[in-house]
Amino acid sequence: MAHRISKLIFVALVATATLSAEEPRCGGAARECEQKIRQMLSGRRYLGATIEDRNPGLVIKSIEPDSPAERAGLEPGDRLIAVNGNKLTTASAREFKQILASARETGGLFIIIARGRRYTKVDARLEPYTKDVIAKIISAHMAQSHPATANGQH
Repeated sequence: MAHRISKLIFVALVATATLSAEEPRCGGAARECEQKIRQMLSGRRYLGATIEDRNPGLVIKSIEPDSPAERAGLEPGDRLIAVNGNKLTTASAREFKQILASARETGGLFIIIARGRRYTKVDARLEPYTKDVIAKIISAHMAQSHPATANGQH
């Protein structure tokens, strides 16, 4: 279960997304998972963009509405060139996660993106998860790993 929740946190750091159907279901109780997810996300910061590994490089796949990414002006299709001075043109999603983790304390992100044929500087801030975002993450986990609970059955 810890692996499953850790993966959820990674996805949430980058974006709110569901887990793939090929992965095994979580072995923990639904209530326990919900509590652990809430506890782990409480006070943490997120960007609100789903990142796709294009090998090489990273592209924004989607933007969560009313997220820090949306407020910063990031858009689906933007290719990440650099974040806080770290080159991303050949980076993996794991490397991007490490860069975000190193920016958690200040929350500041200085991002260079390629949009079409232009390079653009974007200033963004990681922000604390809202109750709504946490609820979406929990809902996605419940639907994937605890379908009986997600459907209102116990």
